[in-house]
Amino acid sequence: MQGIRIYEMPECKMVSSGIGMFGEEKFERFYKWFSSQKPSLFPKNFLLHEQNGFNWLYIYEESMLVPDEFEIINFPGGFYAAATDIDQHTDVESMNREINLFLEQNGFERDNSRAELGSVISSLGAQKIMGYAQMDYYTPVKAKR
Repeated sequence: MQGIRIYEMPECKMVSSGIGMFGEEKFERFYKWFSSQKPSLFPKNFLLHEQNGFNWLYIYEESMLVPDEFEIINFPGGFYAAATDIDQHTDVESMNREINLFLEQNGFERDNSRAELGSVISSLGAQKIMGYAQMDYYTPVKAKR
């Protein structure tokens, strides 16, 4: 059974929190805003490390009312190697070894021109039952040269 999957994200627009940290007011307002959006089959929010903090992104739809403090940005999309583990308890070295082996065997390599993304994929109900949250880790990749 493979533990890594290849996911192709389309180019799209995303709402950006701007750079912040958990606990900061603007970041919390962004969380409250996107949590008020209609739930979908899959999570639509992605977190990435940027400069001295995090940038939280949420897939934009034309019908959304986006607060003025949040910017709508162009997201380039592309291929990602996706791995799932327990949020905040991931052995990153082990995960990276598994990703690298998968890429080597399947015609891909890392694409360092794009940022890694993360997204908690388990619902609050599932988290309550399991006692933890599952996180998808997205590593940008491209066809091996």
